[in-house]
Amino acid sequence: MEYTQLSNTGIQVSKICLGTMTFGEQNSEAEAHEQLDYALENGVNFIDTAELYAVPSTEANNGLTEQYIGSWLANRKCRDKVIIGTKVAGPSKGLKYISSNLGFSRNRIKEAVDGSLKRLQTDYIDLYQLHWPDRPMNMFGQRGYQHPKTDEWQNTFLQTMQILNEVKRSGKIRHYGLSNESAWGAMKYLQTADLNSLDRMVSIQNPYSLLNRTYEVGLAEVSIRENIGLLAYSPMAFGLLSGKYHKGEDTANHRLNKFKQMQRYNSDNCFEATKQYLTIAEKNEMTLAQMALAYVNTRPFLTSNIIGATNLKQLKENIDSIHIQLNDEVLSEIEQVHHKIPNPAP
Repeated sequence: MEYTQLSNTGIQVSKICLGTMTFGEQNSEAEAHEQLDYALENGVNFIDTAELYAVPSTEANNGLTEQYIGSWLANRKCRDKVIIGTKVAGPSKGLKYISSNLGFSRNRIKEAVDGSLKRLQTDYIDLYQLHWPDRPMNMFGQRGYQHPKTDEWQNTFLQTMQILNEVKRSGKIRHYGLSNESAWGAMKYLQTADLNSLDRMVSIQNPYSLLNRTYEVGLAEVSIRENIGLLAYSPMAFGLLSGKYHKGEDTANHRLNKFKQMQRYNSDNCFEATKQYLTIAEKNEMTLAQMALAYVNTRPFLTSNIIGATNLKQLKENIDSIHIQLNDEVLSEIEQVHHKIPNPAP
């Protein structure tokens, strides 16, 4: 396994991070523990979760992911061996079962932190992230920013930073970061911290894959120049970049078939680009999963690549991607496809 430093924290995290949003929906508690055991045994020390998970989030499965991780931590007595990142849900009208007061107020963040600590059965969280912004913006597949004609959002950057610093001083969180954020938002948080002598955000968790390289427009420069690295989520595009949907190896239980409401990776352009990437991988005697993850692992703005799996075979292949080296010819062929079909799944 390879390790990178989480910004200026001194914390070394594995370049492969175990994403856990399937725990409680597609994976049972026993299967979750099996995945966590295997990941830790193979050098993965970074675990990503959220109060929102499992995904798709429902009232019935809400909080189960953190609960499964918590029971594993309690059983294995290994809290000192792992770095845990979780998230507070942003504003949403459809998630009242999480809280009636979603957002980043002092009471909500403290409530969310305490809830996560209880479910995780720990007394501290290593990385606490704002799951999505509290202002109107383009995220979760929306291509362009359209400013609302009536923008009622009030600038909350300083208030949010002050609350996070307060919780950090209490010892309940060690560091904090962003998720689903824009270049403007990231720079505003960093500027706010600097101007008010507050601790900075240390990471940005955004989507990044062969089908979505929008992070390279603006945010990549922010990551490198400001030392706030990417935690790449959905590097496998909900499993589309495994190639199984193109090779007829998918079943009704696979993610894109089971959850039809999740349309981000279901477009014709996504399938065509994936078809061309599959050709490159097979020509170079790799699986598409290996090539897709290895590509993300090469990015200079990356801190960690958040992989997920529903079984140990997938998990092994995903973790082993850390050992795959892509030569210049493969990288050139990938760029050719990207130029023809850029970012079909923003």
